[in-house]
Amino acid sequence: MRTLLRELSGTLQEVVGLEQASGFVAVVGQRMGEQINDQYRNSIKSEKLTRQQVADVFVDLKRRIEGDFYVIEQDENRIVLGNRACPFGDKVLGRPALCMMTSNVFGLIASENLGYAKVSIEEAIARGDSGCRVVVYLKPTAEAQAADGREYFEA
Repeated sequence: MRTLLRELSGTLQEVVGLEQASGFVAVVGQRMGEQINDQYRNSIKSEKLTRQQVADVFVDLKRRIEGDFYVIEQDENRIVLGNRACPFGDKVLGRPALCMMTSNVFGLIASENLGYAKVSIEEAIARGDSGCRVVVYLKPTAEAQAADGREYFEA
């Protein structure tokens, strides 16, 4: 599956460019995020997750698919995560479009439960960094507005 995703994202990046490939991957990530969000909400029998539960879901979800995400810090404005192992393994190298899966799943889950999210992938294994650093802003603060990333709003 990882090889399939690597080849698909690589082909998209080569044919339509990184930005368009990221857009296609984003659509898949959004649909997956909707399903994952519903599954976690149903499992705890709650219509909304708290900030702590959202952070826990991020870590649990990535652990289940062989990632090694962990919370660095969190407060009412943001959740900062680190990652030592990409769920896509070495197949992610040179395929930053795959990071849109993380952005969209995290963004959808956070915004649907907390009202707003902006996901900034500050470091990424896919781009050659030794690990990932993902900041999920939970409010449209000046810091969030200044950060590179994608915004998500509750539907």
